[in-house]
Amino acid sequence: MKLIVGLGNPGRSYDKTRHNIGFEVIDELAHRFDAPLKQNKFNGIYSISHKSNEKVILLKPLTYMNLSGESIRPIMDYYDIALEDIVVIYDDLDLPVGKIRLRQKGSAGGHNGIKSTIAHLGTQNFNRIRVGINRPPVGMTVPDYVLGKFHKEEWTEMQSVISKCADACEEWLEKPFIEVMNRFNG
Repeated sequence: MKLIVGLGNPGRSYDKTRHNIGFEVIDELAHRFDAPLKQNKFNGIYSISHKSNEKVILLKPLTYMNLSGESIRPIMDYYDIALEDIVVIYDDLDLPVGKIRLRQKGSAGGHNGIKSTIAHLGTQNFNRIRVGINRPPVGMTVPDYVLGKFHKEEWTEMQSVISKCADACEEWLEKPFIEVMNRFNG
């Protein structure tokens, strides 16, 4: 069983914001898998489907970004999912818009959703897909920037990035994460 988690904030006001790119990838996967997120438990909404001979859970924590681990840990415990069988998708200020970076471990890098995930999992060693959103322009605060919506041109680019992230997740269902990393980080 595999768990794919997209980080974000619940509510329509956060749709298509930079901080919700993880939710956007989960929505794309739910569409591809024909697996609408209708189950509400573990402080999140999720679906369970079968893809590539693998049972797959798609999860959007509803705890708000800073408490994401409060949703991830309980679902992992309930379904007895190993650390190597999860991937977490989230926004990253240190990557340019449109760039993705797959990693198997690492620090939170200032990302509160990942800080919470690390705290609840008790380790930094879990698969992740970082999606570049760039740094805010001079004079704009980080919270205002990450909670802001993408500009029209950026959103057009992000749609192909969302698709690329979903492609990486689908490939991970068939291949070891390290192979997927090598292919998509190229």
